[in-house]
Amino acid sequence: MSGLVVIGASYAGIEAALSAREAGYAEPVTVVADEAWLPYQRPPLSKDFLLDLVSEQNLILRDGAFFESRRIDLVLGQRVIAIDRQARRVELAGGSRLSFDKLVIATGSHARRLSVAGAELDGVCTLRSVADAIDLKARLGDASEIVVIGGGFIGLEVASSAARLGKKVTVIEAAPRLLERAISAVVSKFLLDAHRAAGVDVRLGETVASMIGNAGGIAGVSLSGGARLRADLVVVGVGGIAADELADAAGLRCSNGIVVDELGRTEAGDIYAVGDCTNHFNRFAGSWIRLESVQNAQDQGRAAGLAIAGHREPYDSVPRFWSDQYDIKLQITGLSARHDHIAIRGSVEQGRFSVFHYKGGKLIAVDGVNRPGDQMAARRLIAMGVSPSPQQAEDPCFDLKSLLRAAQRADA
Repeated sequence: MSGLVVIGASYAGIEAALSAREAGYAEPVTVVADEAWLPYQRPPLSKDFLLDLVSEQNLILRDGAFFESRRIDLVLGQRVIAIDRQARRVELAGGSRLSFDKLVIATGSHARRLSVAGAELDGVCTLRSVADAIDLKARLGDASEIVVIGGGFIGLEVASSAARLGKKVTVIEAAPRLLERAISAVVSKFLLDAHRAAGVDVRLGETVASMIGNAGGIAGVSLSGGARLRADLVVVGVGGIAADELADAAGLRCSNGIVVDELGRTEAGDIYAVGDCTNHFNRFAGSWIRLESVQNAQDQGRAAGLAIAGHREPYDSVPRFWSDQYDIKLQITGLSARHDHIAIRGSVEQGRFSVFHYKGGKLIAVDGVNRPGDQMAARRLIAMGVSPSPQQAEDPCFDLKSLLRAAQRADA
């Protein structure tokens, strides 16, 4: 039995399988995952799950009956160890093999590890899977002093959750500001102030020299500047690495992820790759890029699934990200790294504002704090290439949607 085989059961893999089936792909569809869990949501793992606001069961995306009704076979708790392109089959760790006509690689990313002494001590954790989250949640209950290494999305979300649980939290960030590569300096400062107001000790421009252990595991962290911090739990959140080992071993082109086109195709025509493990040319970045976001995973998965079913709808979505910390809902549309000018809409002091990023007068990204309406408009503005002037963006009375309506009339 051949058909479509999908390696990986997170957002990208599941979206590819469902989109192919819903678009008319009639052959067998099999999704193989190394986790024994039904496909689940990952964003709540660092937030509501740690706070006990969401149960393990509530994380599940769809139950088994849903996949049965779509004739999608889930093979859970089984790890693919090799892809044989010539024989058109994948080999599982237990020795069994699955043949394929079409293959989707949706293996995601691995948590980046620290290469310092003591990094393997018990109590030094990362957060990528539900198993990681269950372990971290249990450890948080017993911990009192927590060090979070990395001021990115996961690190700050874990810090926020731990602080809300009443823990003493220190965040170590090597860069001069939080989320330096993802958001504006204005939003970075706003988040820094929010964490410090919640009692979190945020140390910028610091790196870890080593982990300090005792007979029971982690006891502290030594910083490069000479300071030592007590810690009975350390959470490392310093980014992810594309899980492209299977593809690389199979001879597929990899460069900071599996290289794919706008349909998710690799250089081997019937093998696709989607989600965090891929590198694609993105017109909004103006370059090749690897994105780790739910939006990218779902939209890229959909493009691949449709292509497998014979429908060409290239992936061309505006990148989007979000993060919840305390009562802050941070939403990001577009990629701001190349900006040369910003405009602020709303009130930073009141905690409801958006930062509009421009490059050569063109709107390329909008960071929003508790202003979802701006984000809805930004998605369409950036996708259509329509730019409010900085003065219009700063004017709270200016209707951003009027530009969209004018552009639609012009195209009619």
